Amino acid sequence: MIARRTTIKDVAEAAGVGVATVSRVLSGGSASAETRERVLDAATRLDYRPSALGRNLRQQRAGGIALLVPDITDTFYARLADGVLSCARSYREPVTIGVTGDDPEQEADLVGALLEQGIDRVIAVPSGDVETWSPALKAGLSVVFADRRIWDAGRLIDEIPAVIADDRAGVRTAVEYLLGLGHRRIAFLARHGQSQRVASFREAMGEHLDEELVAHARASRDSAYATAAGLLQRRTDLTAVLAGGNVLGEATVSAARELDLRIPRDLSLIMFDDVPWAELCSPPLTVIAQPAQDLGYRAAELTLRQGRRPRTIQLPTELIIRGSCGPRRPGSSGH
Repeated sequence: MIARRTTIKDVAEAAGVGVATVSRVLSGGSASAETRERVLDAATRLDYRPSALGRNLRQQRAGGIALLVPDITDTFYARLADGVLSCARSYREPVTIGVTGDDPEQEADLVGALLEQGIDRVIAVPSGDVETWSPALKAGLSVVFADRRIWDAGRLIDEIPAVIADDRAGVRTAVEYLLGLGHRRIAFLARHGQSQRVASFREAMGEHLDEELVAHARASRDSAYATAAGLLQRRTDLTAVLAGGNVLGEATVSAARELDLRIPRDLSLIMFDDVPWAELCSPPLTVIAQPAQDLGYRAAELTLRQGRRPRTIQLPTELIIRGSCGPRRPGSSGH
């Protein structure tokens, strides 16, 4: 019987730390003396032989691209993945897809596994922070972010190449449209990783901003629905909602129906992502369209490109006006 090979996860469990911490210690990164000793002791006891850390990583890599996304069932991320696969196919590069669930710990586990497997290149819609990604960067992997970038203590980290949509312009155009229709009580629904969109919303709203109308949901459909329903019940004076993504938009439509709110008579709605069902809604939804497939294609192109690469590629967004927004009714303070 062949014994199972010890993995980095085994070392993490034995040391009582996360996979990212083990990766960081074994790649020479920062850690307390106590943590370092626990990790190295666990690695010795388990006879751990890293396949990609502590040796000449570039010579041992297996090639290929890893793609990490929060949710492969989300239409936006499925289209982004399709763009990555399309570009990789033209380069004859295999792609491994991992799902993080928008959970930084799960993402750290996947990054540790990628280091073990010797993957050359990583494209990620990041959920974690600098600590999550430092082991991969120190190991010399080619990392490109798509759709999002990472923050560290409130500072945007822009040293890692990224392909993003112009969120700021998209939010500004949507808010200006709603303000032009007479709306002042406008809410923003956000999920994990949408700090830039929230900041852009605050900026665009200016003197009309009501912080109580900026609501944050966790990374699940249930949380999105609960957040949307709670907001609509709590703030009956709001007249418009800007949803930070299609899951949040879907949750808002469902919550409005449950509460007998009519779109757009009682509530105007704009959401990020022009997914197919948006046009099939009754009424069809006004959206901030992002080039999801292009984001994926350009990210793959960037990670496969040799030589100097631009730090950031920003692609345009477009406000597509349909039937889900209407003028604020005279004398109305909400629904």
